[in-house]
Amino acid sequence: MITLAFFNNKGEVGATSLVSHLAWMFADHGVPVLAVDLDPQANLTSMLVTDDRVQELWSQRKTLFEAVRPLMNGIGDIQPAHAEFITSNLHLLAGDLSLSCFEDLLAEKWVECLAGEVGAFRVVSAFYRIMADAAQRVGALLVLVDVGPSLGPLNRSALLASDRLVLPVAPDLFSLKGMENLGPTLRHWRTGWNERVEQLHDGSVVVPRGAMDPMGYVLVSFGARDSRPTQNYNHRASEIPGAYRRAVLGQPEAPIPSLEDDPFRLAALKHYRSLMPLAVAARKPMFFLKPADGARGAHLDAVRACYHDFDQLARQIGNKLGISIS
Repeated sequence: MITLAFFNNKGEVGATSLVSHLAWMFADHGVPVLAVDLDPQANLTSMLVTDDRVQELWSQRKTLFEAVRPLMNGIGDIQPAHAEFITSNLHLLAGDLSLSCFEDLLAEKWVECLAGEVGAFRVVSAFYRIMADAAQRVGALLVLVDVGPSLGPLNRSALLASDRLVLPVAPDLFSLKGMENLGPTLRHWRTGWNERVEQLHDGSVVVPRGAMDPMGYVLVSFGARDSRPTQNYNHRASEIPGAYRRAVLGQPEAPIPSLEDDPFRLAALKHYRSLMPLAVAARKPMFFLKPADGARGAHLDAVRACYHDFDQLARQIGNKLGISIS
């Protein structure tokens, strides 16, 4: 199992759409994928299943929150999470608004881990163990994790459970500021987790390594916008390679390449504004839209271009993870 999280401290950068489309693309290429919705807003869940099915999952207690409910109630350990079937190569661990209620317990147990409390490690490692169990049950090779934009205890546990990290960024001041917040926080969390694991002397609890190794960034909504001067837009985009090295990698003296030559730039994706409403209505990724879904004329050219872009991104990520794509 390889776990890849998508996160930026700045919201509204297309992280959820990115996770959803990559999950579909990897699955289409024969890679078994488990998509995990750890954002309490549950936007990834609503992109992958219908509203009626979301309501059923909540009412039938088939969400991620139900997997941690015993820990919340202090009556046991995690429960196996329901893995929702999307396709033969794609399953989903559904999000839940109630996940935000888990924050306080995670914060409390984070402190107790310093004393080597086994119960505290069970709480903090809950997401990791839930994902590992579900991935094994459905045979997933790749786990893609969507999280919200906060730097709170919920996301700390989610990211500690991840092997690698991809940052969706937009060429604006707020995305750059998000990088400045994220980099030092990741290093602080990594150091803090290592200090805690050293205090764990009970082998009965399997805990994550807490690697959170940054893989690179994906530039979303690439191209000048009508509401923003092109010069300023391009200027912000050109600052991303340096900001990524300084803030995320902690390499202030590293040589800074151009945006086009930056090996950490995994992709530069267009916005595809006209396709997204059709994709949402059809409950499918933009690159699978058909004329029956309303994609006609110029839309079909955009669909093909979108497929090419995500295909290349999936192959780029697959190469870095050692995953063979057919």
